[in-house]
Amino acid sequence: MSATKIQPNISLNLRQVTHVVVVASGKGGVGKSTTAVNLALALHRQGHKVGLFDADIYGPSQPLMLGVAGKRPQIVNGNQMQPITAHGIKCNSVGFLVDDNQAMVWRGPMVVGAFNQILNDTQWGELDYLIIDMPPGTGDIQLSLAQSVPVTGAVIVTTPQDVALLDAKRGIEMFRKVQVPILGVVENMGIHVCSKCGHNEHIFGEGGAIRIANSYGVELLGSLPLDASIRQQCDEGNPAVSAEPNGHIAQIYGRIAERVNQQLAGTAKVGSSIPNISESDD
Repeated sequence: MSATKIQPNISLNLRQVTHVVVVASGKGGVGKSTTAVNLALALHRQGHKVGLFDADIYGPSQPLMLGVAGKRPQIVNGNQMQPITAHGIKCNSVGFLVDDNQAMVWRGPMVVGAFNQILNDTQWGELDYLIIDMPPGTGDIQLSLAQSVPVTGAVIVTTPQDVALLDAKRGIEMFRKVQVPILGVVENMGIHVCSKCGHNEHIFGEGGAIRIANSYGVELLGSLPLDASIRQQCDEGNPAVSAEPNGHIAQIYGRIAERVNQQLAGTAKVGSSIPNISESDD
């Protein structure tokens, strides 16, 4: 069967967005959302106009991480939303629209519909980067979302653990199937440094992320340690890049942001070039 090419329609609210970068993981619990928010903040600190779309419909966490939980986007012109601004970046999330304790018991089409509505009805304005915190996994929902968004590139997040690495491979394969460039791999929890004695230990394994990056010919963008401060700062609504902009963790995220920007420098705007999505039976 020949491949069917599908191109998503570009909403007016995305016409001024230069790059859409998705942050994805093959499984949950690997620090995908933490990576997404700190990448967005690092790009902003480097002088870029940045938006963050929390597309993790089942577990939206960006409102908490950005310290704006409980806020609601202003509705204008009937159905348009103005994003919440926090730490200098624009953000929207399903978490702004539902109660914190409400379970999102939605089937796939409802998830995709909500994703498209929030993304397309948000007045993002002029942005250099729109970072999308994707739902974890590589199933139908993720494929449908990839078909709905003109993605410039994808960042894959993993830990050194074998199970996470296996799922990271699936994530890379999924984006390759839909012809989305892989910008690189980010490794979380790569090493633990004991706060009392300074002993270094690879609790979840060692070297897995660089092996995946090498095997797929992509870049290891950075490796983050297993550090309690990263979790604590996000829980307090002040992620590492904002909480300690000159700290070691912020420097790592800064280098990741630099590499993402360097890879995408000079590529076409979202509104003028859309990655084709190929559906075939191969």
